[in-house]
Amino acid sequence: MSKNSEAVKIGSAYVGVVVGAGFSTGQEVLKFFTNYGTYSYLAIIIAGLMLTFFGRQISKIGNALESESHVSAIHYLFGEKFGKVIDYVLIFFLYALSVVMIAGAGSAAHESFGIPTWLGSVLMMLAVSFTLLMDFNKIVGALGLVTPFLIIVVTIIAVYFFFNGTLSFGEVNQHINRERQPSHLWWWDGILYGALAFSTAFSMMLAIGGDASRKGVAGRGGLIGGLLLLVLILMVNSGLLSELDKVNEAAIPTILLGRMIHPAISIALSIIMLLVIYNTIVGLMYSFVTRFTKPYSRNYKLLLFGSMILGYGLSFVGFVQLVDVIYPLMGYVGLALCLGITLKYFLRKRAGKKHIA
Repeated sequence: MSKNSEAVKIGSAYVGVVVGAGFSTGQEVLKFFTNYGTYSYLAIIIAGLMLTFFGRQISKIGNALESESHVSAIHYLFGEKFGKVIDYVLIFFLYALSVVMIAGAGSAAHESFGIPTWLGSVLMMLAVSFTLLMDFNKIVGALGLVTPFLIIVVTIIAVYFFFNGTLSFGEVNQHINRERQPSHLWWWDGILYGALAFSTAFSMMLAIGGDASRKGVAGRGGLIGGLLLLVLILMVNSGLLSELDKVNEAAIPTILLGRMIHPAISIALSIIMLLVIYNTIVGLMYSFVTRFTKPYSRNYKLLLFGSMILGYGLSFVGFVQLVDVIYPLMGYVGLALCLGITLKYFLRKRAGKKHIA
């Protein structure tokens, strides 16, 4: 595989891990960005730059440390004592997010295809479990598989509503729902979303970077993934802004936009939605299980199946309720990770040392 192909594969996997149930439905973008109207674009640029910079840095750190899990990187960034605290907090939230996504898979399958919620979650669990028994390179390939299709469908929606949206750029601020703004500060929600999205990919990107052929390739892959995420968020936001008066009332905003173009687009989006949820669970569960076991060992398989069954039971709390509790807290965990990477980077640069990333 050429260096450029490997970097694109890494970047696609980064996108695959980050875009989960919230992004694919449009709810994350609507909540963190779109309801700030014209300021939403500035907030997205903040989040996108964070995802690009930190994605690049953590991939390079993973390669330099030859990471299989996030433990060595956490100790490198925070020291052994404080790192242990960050380690266990992060691993708890990785598993909690997996439960959120299992619940999201059931809800998405029911909303899109009328499949019973419990069955949708079971089918997703089986697909994830089967994938996590495969070779690591095949897992990375599976993570990036859906990214080109996501880009195509999101581009169709963005272009269509750029020319056919009912609201002009000057009208969108009249339809903002301020109750849906998490903090009522556009710049802070841009930072918080960037941290939240990065934290979901932190552990998996360390492992992917650790498996890359060279540090430069790993960093380029993180850079490509971050830029792709920036473009995707901008395009989804543009579509949502053009129909803000309608999407604020929709359970799945992107599906609503797809139906307004053609039923085939909404069907394609529904399938992609389930695939990106699958991607996110694969990334989160691999990171969780390899934190405590050696990949593909007997204990790895036992913990994988046990944690998936437990996650299925916990998912019955409900998708919306889980999102409301877990997402904001995970954002602050992500902020701690971003601050640790930034501080380490500038301290080593100031000291004139050859920094890892």
